[in-house]
Amino acid sequence: MGRIFSYLQHPPEETARDLKRFLLRAQEQNVPIVVQLDGENWWGNRADLWNWWDPSRPGFSESNRFNVEWAGWSAGDALKIAWRNWGAQIRVLPPPNLMSPAYRLACHEEMRVLVPLVLEWWAGLPVDQKDLLVGIKLGWETSIGVNAWYYPGGNELLSRPATNDPVSGLKGSEVPARGVAQIGYASVRAAGIRTQGEIRETDLAEVARRHLEDLCAAASRLGVPRERLFTHVAGWKENELLYTSGVNRYSCPGWSFYDKAADPLTDRGVRKALEKSDAPYWAAVEWLYQGPPQAVAWRAAVMATLQARRCRYLCIYNWQGIRDNPEALDGISEAVWSLNEEKAGKKN
Repeated sequence: MGRIFSYLQHPPEETARDLKRFLLRAQEQNVPIVVQLDGENWWGNRADLWNWWDPSRPGFSESNRFNVEWAGWSAGDALKIAWRNWGAQIRVLPPPNLMSPAYRLACHEEMRVLVPLVLEWWAGLPVDQKDLLVGIKLGWETSIGVNAWYYPGGNELLSRPATNDPVSGLKGSEVPARGVAQIGYASVRAAGIRTQGEIRETDLAEVARRHLEDLCAAASRLGVPRERLFTHVAGWKENELLYTSGVNRYSCPGWSFYDKAADPLTDRGVRKALEKSDAPYWAAVEWLYQGPPQAVAWRAAVMATLQARRCRYLCIYNWQGIRDNPEALDGISEAVWSLNEEKAGKKN
């Protein structure tokens, strides 16, 4: 079972309490877990980082312009709003400038509390339950301009009803702007990559790589071994550069799989990234089979993923659409049974 802890979305004490409860339940129920620590997609509790435009709300400071993304090369282009579509388009806060020192410090401060909670729990498990910690995952489809994008002139829409918002959405394969307004200027500038000209695909992929490497280095310093630490990136264009952004020396890379879930290693971007990785494992950290709904097809997809060389785990997302699907549940159960039988046979 995987659970996401968005540590900038809720009060710190609430996040820590929920994590402790999750760890306790995992041990009580003997359920292997993945702990995902997210500071990218939800950060509503940290208005002191993102509120640069509304003096009537908590956390206001004009300097917060430097903690959010920009639609141009100057702080005057700071975003007030962004959009996300995980099934339906919604308004969200402006995405963080991943290279902002204040933002990076906030992530590190939360990790210094949460990561030790996981490691202390893991250390206290009896030997026969040590494998309950499958891993700690950092990032959540780490990218710029995908899970929080910006429409041209978007700031002007903030004071208008959401019903007036454009609905054209993303064109994922059209990197780097993805068919909407180009953003990423704040992080590219703060990273020292460039300060003028057009944003390039290489720029955004490098920001994502540095962000994840920094988080993984922090987790490593706190004591997380490489084989229990995973990143999470994705690709929306075949073989795009972002696939390799999750590869670093502290962790194992992980990707989202939807249209390639039936056989993840048919994804050229993943194969290219794995060629660059010396990690002991990789993982299908966000996975949902999209093919025929029969149990036999689900079984084949799960088996193909978990039997791929060096694949450590598979985590199915959108479980609310799976739990009442008997064909999917049968296929998953049959795959797990077969894999356990195979493992037992090798031991014997």
